[in-house]
Amino acid sequence: MKTIILAAILAVCRGAAGGVLPVASPYAYARPYGLPVAASLTVARPAIAVARPAIAAPYAVAPSYAKVAAPVDDYDPNPQYSYAYDIQDAITGDSKSQQESRSGDVVQGSYSLVEPDGTRRVVEYTADPHNGFNAVVHKEPLGGVVKAVAPVAAAPAFLH
Repeated sequence: MKTIILAAILAVCRGAAGGVLPVASPYAYARPYGLPVAASLTVARPAIAVARPAIAAPYAVAPSYAKVAAPVDDYDPNPQYSYAYDIQDAITGDSKSQQESRSGDVVQGSYSLVEPDGTRRVVEYTADPHNGFNAVVHKEPLGGVVKAVAPVAAAPAFLH
């Protein structure tokens, strides 16, 4: 069993080392004292040829090319838009709204929603290049009674 484990470890080391096991001997021995350089004794390692099949890596990365953006012909120097929505769901009690408008680089808007504690949160915001993004948050109590949503019955537990 120990032999099998040792053989497995050596096989892994051989694969990790690029097919060549490291050898404890040095590449060359030192020149003996008093001998000239030409007479030095060197011992070269034997070359080990390992044939490896050429395998294309599945994770090969395609070359990247610089993308040149085409000039935009329909550039609007003063973009403008406006939108709004309002949701009032009597079944679930969901109540929220939002409106926003933009003129050039200035955006103004607000949104509101009903919080779980029964208050309405209203956020009014503006954004422009000079002042950045600014938001003001208000909490308002609801005028009427908040409709409580009926709890959903829990799913039956299954025993295995």
